[in-house]
Amino acid sequence: MSRPRLANAAARRLFLARHLLSDPPQGPAKGVALLKLIHDLGFVQLDSINTVARAHDLTLFARRPRYRPAALKRLYENDRALFEHWTHDAAVIPMEFYPQWHLRRTRDAAKLLGRWKDWQRHDFEAQMQSVLAQVRAEGSVTSSDVGRDEPRSSGGWWQWHPSKTALEYLWRSGALAVTGREGFRKRYDLTERAVPAMLHDPANAPDTGQTIDWCCDQALARLGFATAGELAAFWAHISPAEARGWCAAEQAAGRLEEIDIEAADGSLRPAFVRPGWADDPALTREPPKRLRVLSPFDPALRDRKRAARLFGFDYRIEVFVPEAQRRYGYYVFPLLQGDRLVGRVDMKAHRDADKLRITALWPERGIRWGKGRQAAFEAEVHRLLPLAGVNKVRFADGWLRAPL
Repeated sequence: MSRPRLANAAARRLFLARHLLSDPPQGPAKGVALLKLIHDLGFVQLDSINTVARAHDLTLFARRPRYRPAALKRLYENDRALFEHWTHDAAVIPMEFYPQWHLRRTRDAAKLLGRWKDWQRHDFEAQMQSVLAQVRAEGSVTSSDVGRDEPRSSGGWWQWHPSKTALEYLWRSGALAVTGREGFRKRYDLTERAVPAMLHDPANAPDTGQTIDWCCDQALARLGFATAGELAAFWAHISPAEARGWCAAEQAAGRLEEIDIEAADGSLRPAFVRPGWADDPALTREPPKRLRVLSPFDPALRDRKRAARLFGFDYRIEVFVPEAQRRYGYYVFPLLQGDRLVGRVDMKAHRDADKLRITALWPERGIRWGKGRQAAFEAEVHRLLPLAGVNKVRFADGWLRAPL
């Protein structure tokens, strides 16, 4: 018996709706409204690169152009409505989800001890009690406040001194919490001072089965359709095997269906959906035609293979690619219009010169870059100026390129 099929255009609309990109980009962007936005996304990935704006800021701005970074800082550091931990990468997450990270913290405590000893080649475990005692006595600290007599390596970002490694381990395993950042340097404090007791008390933590159920159910709600592997990868703290087991049990109970999702190239790939999926109004809702600049780490794009299947958009971030080998550029931003990814742009804010410089823009194959789309692009980059911290836009000679 053949499976029901979800056409590519409808799949794109459903996917964009779940990622809050099918609504007009408008509305309040601070306080309770901003917290709800992050809740509905699940989390927002943090990233330090600031060519135009940091990834987390651009993710929120793409959905609410009234957003400004001070609103996220206030929600995180003052209101303590968010906590920071890992999904597939460092992220800010609604504080109400803190108990669901108990399994992640427990598993990290077991696996990182030996792994980090081999990686950093020092005995950071010996520093943990002294680091904890210092935080307890002095209050919140950064990595520069601990292990002052320890040699600092010049070997790069990931070369940590023993007390810095201890800080990171104590955070990842739950004794410490990150309470904010200075620049992009984390500030750590005791979890008992940073997180409400009812949320960090192990007695109130969900068990493994409850966590698996929460992770899969909440991931599916935010994706619309997904494979077991995609469900596991969403929060990145259960295994693919655990997600497969959940899918099998939910399907057997009639709470999950398997359908075929049509890719941009017409091929089919099975995925799980909740019953009633065919009546979802998002399947026929046309996203707004306004062009938006997306972060390379936008939640709709972080799974590069899924973006390629759904949108025919083959994207690779080239930050770590040697300059001579880059196809596009160091940090290139995808462009979304309607339910299509229509191009990518290499641009950078030169704050010393008070300008946003557009170096190159490549339309996707099959996309006509006419006057209407150019006007939509120019309107969007002008909206970006306050976020980028500059006042002018400048286009480089030969900025509009042919599709590659």
